[in-house]
Amino acid sequence: MRISGGLLRGQQVKVPGGVIRPAMDRIRESIFATLGDLSGLSFLDLFSGSGVIALEAVSRGAFPVEAVEKDPLKRKTLLENVAIAPLRIKCRFMAVELYVQRAKTPFNIIFCDPPFPYQFKWELVKAIAATPLMVEGSRLLIHRPSEETPGAMEKLRLEQSKKYGHSVVDFFICI
Repeated sequence: MRISGGLLRGQQVKVPGGVIRPAMDRIRESIFATLGDLSGLSFLDLFSGSGVIALEAVSRGAFPVEAVEKDPLKRKTLLENVAIAPLRIKCRFMAVELYVQRAKTPFNIIFCDPPFPYQFKWELVKAIAATPLMVEGSRLLIHRPSEETPGAMEKLRLEQSKKYGHSVVDFFICI
């Protein structure tokens, strides 16, 4: 896997052991093209896995950047991958739900890529929107299977959905 754009474009990223569904290159390129210039914006990568999304964000100017992953099998690889970043990516090794519950600092952009079988996507999205992680204008992106659809979200407005084969990335904005 390689970084698709920005300062780190072309850098190789390791894939950790265990169950992983890395965001395909095409999806990552499309997401970051839609987001545009990230200079000066904070970025949170939930269910980080290899850390490639956090690396894509920092490569395009986002700072500070945090990655959250609970799987201990991914820890070593995630730490090795984020070490190539020109700026420090803070890694948190804990359940995303616990991180969200404890959150105190808002982010401009939050990318959430839970495993497709994860049954609590929309509860998690609602929980994120209800915490200090999001303030007016913050954006939340969620990668999900195309057969699932979001319901109405308090504090969030769906800006757009982009379909990629059997998956979709929804772009929400906090209102």
